[in-house]
Amino acid sequence: LWHTWFDRDLGISGRVLVRNPDNGTIEQKMVLIDRGVVRIPNLAIHLQTAKEREAFKINKEDHLIPILSTAVEKALTGKASSSDGADAAADELEEQEDDGWTEYQEPILLQMIAAELSIDTKDIIDFELNLFDTQKAALGGAFSEFVSSARLDNLASCFIAVEGLVEYTSQKDALASDEDISVVALFDHEEIGSSSATGAGSPIIGEAVERICHAFQEPETADVYSKSISKSFVLSVDQAHAIHPNYASKHEKGHAPKMNEGMVIKRNSNQRYATTGITGLIVREIARKAGLKPVQEFVVRNDCGCGSTIGPIISSNTGMRAIDLGCPQLSMHSIRETMGTSDFTNGLDLFKAFFKHFREVDDSIVDKN
Repeated sequence: LWHTWFDRDLGISGRVLVRNPDNGTIEQKMVLIDRGVVRIPNLAIHLQTAKEREAFKINKEDHLIPILSTAVEKALTGKASSSDGADAAADELEEQEDDGWTEYQEPILLQMIAAELSIDTKDIIDFELNLFDTQKAALGGAFSEFVSSARLDNLASCFIAVEGLVEYTSQKDALASDEDISVVALFDHEEIGSSSATGAGSPIIGEAVERICHAFQEPETADVYSKSISKSFVLSVDQAHAIHPNYASKHEKGHAPKMNEGMVIKRNSNQRYATTGITGLIVREIARKAGLKPVQEFVVRNDCGCGSTIGPIISSNTGMRAIDLGCPQLSMHSIRETMGTSDFTNGLDLFKAFFKHFREVDDSIVDKN
């Protein structure tokens, strides 16, 4: 939702590649400039036509360029008046030899990164940077029943998954009585297709299971890997769409998840979600056995498109059974999203119940095919 990025105070974060001047090695450093460094300003209403005001339409190449400083033009071209700081940044850049990369970067940006990392500008040889909203997460609603924050989709799921595994394994004798190996995998690039070396479309999961199997397999035993795949189960946990009170017609009438009412199972007959009748049943039974709130259900309207997740990707690549579910939220993909505060607990409880009860519930199903 690009329009939500306008008129926000944006900071800069990411990875910087730095050449160590002492030994010539290349090091990776993380940088976080947690203040309003840049901004993408809206065009004043007085400069828009009636048609432009009616439909907010942007050109992603021309209209999403953030403003860093009034001195950037001077720093780059020497043709405009600027502050002494910009002059110093430009002069420092000019002193460096052209390397095919440095001369095309903003001098002020390089100087800011160098100052943040306490290094020389000339030692920066590359970077991968992102912008982010500097406004912190906050509780909202009359009774603080909502959490508003950036990137709830999908950092909320990542948090409750890791926290759930930590809390489960911290229980006395939990591991001693557990027949399974529980793994939490957090992938990159889910929003852009997962087709990368660190995305869910990579061999990571299959190779991880294979290595685990090799560690337990005796030389003369049967194929542990194939048996492990058939007994494995994937919770593909990504945020779900809560019903929007102002756009209730966008939800299928019988499937309108509410915030603070528990996790949501997502289904789609075109396999945009990995949930099947059996995998959905298993999760519902786990929730019932643990005495949790009944899991909610989401099915997209027949006249609407449907997003997808890593569930079908992992399931088709590995053959593992999978289910798609998540916490309900509003404003998905906005720079600032909203979910229910109770759903952090609801999600955490379901994860812990899954780690504890999955094997028992799965074994109770006579025929899973």
